[in-house]
Amino acid sequence: MALYLRKNVLSWAFYDWANSAFALTVVTAFFPILLGSYWNDGAESTVTTFRLGLANALASLIVALLSPVLGAIADGLGRRQRVLMLFALQGVVMTLALFWVGEGQWLVAVVLYAFAYIGFAGGNSFYDSLIHCVAGDDEFDRVSAYGFALGYLGGALLFTVNVLMVVNPGWFGLAGPAEAMRWAFVSVAVWWAVFTLPVLIWVHDEDEGKAQLQGRYIVNGWLRVVATLSNIRQHRALFIFLVAYWLYIDGVYTIIKMAVDYGMSRGLATEDLISAILVTNFVGFPAAIAFGVLGSKIGAKRGIYIGLAVYLLTTLCAPFVSEAWHFYALAVTIGLVQGGVQSLSRSFYARLVPAGRSAEFFGFYNMLGKFAAILGPALTGVVTLISGSQRVGILSVIVLFIAGLFILTRVPVTDASS
Repeated sequence: MALYLRKNVLSWAFYDWANSAFALTVVTAFFPILLGSYWNDGAESTVTTFRLGLANALASLIVALLSPVLGAIADGLGRRQRVLMLFALQGVVMTLALFWVGEGQWLVAVVLYAFAYIGFAGGNSFYDSLIHCVAGDDEFDRVSAYGFALGYLGGALLFTVNVLMVVNPGWFGLAGPAEAMRWAFVSVAVWWAVFTLPVLIWVHDEDEGKAQLQGRYIVNGWLRVVATLSNIRQHRALFIFLVAYWLYIDGVYTIIKMAVDYGMSRGLATEDLISAILVTNFVGFPAAIAFGVLGSKIGAKRGIYIGLAVYLLTTLCAPFVSEAWHFYALAVTIGLVQGGVQSLSRSFYARLVPAGRSAEFFGFYNMLGKFAAILGPALTGVVTLISGSQRVGILSVIVLFIAGLFILTRVPVTDASS
């Protein structure tokens, strides 16, 4: 318990609390709903699925290309918090701007969403790398899981209020669900901004102030990226893990981003979809903590195996969803393992990273995660558009889980990384 109450650990974890509101309210729930209804220009549901996949893929591509370069520069400067602040600010402003997007303006909504997502995902690269500044090697599993757990709790608390706004807009003096969802974006922006402050104030970069920003760091940033690409094969375990992670986290992110859109295609009520997502996050809070403890006992790698096996079985069941309780059952199941897979992947990787290069290597970690987030949503959207069936589209994710699991078994296990 003392570990979780340490000021720097708590402050670091609060950034997950801050930006998870965006991940839940905007990415997972309300943006897909508004894109398919309020912002829709009359297109078929398969077309809106394609647009959603394209928006996620494009934003992820931009972040993927930027992350390793910015990570190398931040490592050189020891200023990871400041770069995190800039990305968070962009995410906050773009999320706030979604409030003013008018009915039928799907293209404007997609552009703003893409820039907001860049702020969210870009900031996470530097947030992840700061774990080295608040935890020792033997604390990574628990601290990483703590961040995800607080993220689930914080995101779910704000989302509960947002759900009440949507289900009972009259209580808040709002005209209807669409207006309530737009005001929810405002609440996310404020929440994100306020709870970013602790990590900026109380988490101290271990290399803070060691250099001043100069043009040569931009050049050196690119040179370090090239050098890392050239030398990464020397870190065999790290290289194999990154390939496995790229594949299986693709499936995880795709399920997160496309679940509500898929539920809408099955004819489920908006209220049921929103409530199921809320259940996922409340289940995810204790489950993420439990996975942190599990990882400490049986090893992070074995914990990831368990989580991915559950994801694989859940995806196989998804095409048979026809009633609301089916969706609720899948939501609870995903909630049990979602945070565990993410947190144990982060802590497992942290043990493999060479000393003194955390932001650079976490840049690669997040880069692959974002490249994966390109492939999954794009694959689902394209397969759906070609086949004319969201069921076939969601099934395409299975190959990613299987391939990721297989390659993960090839990662050499050491005492530090087991």
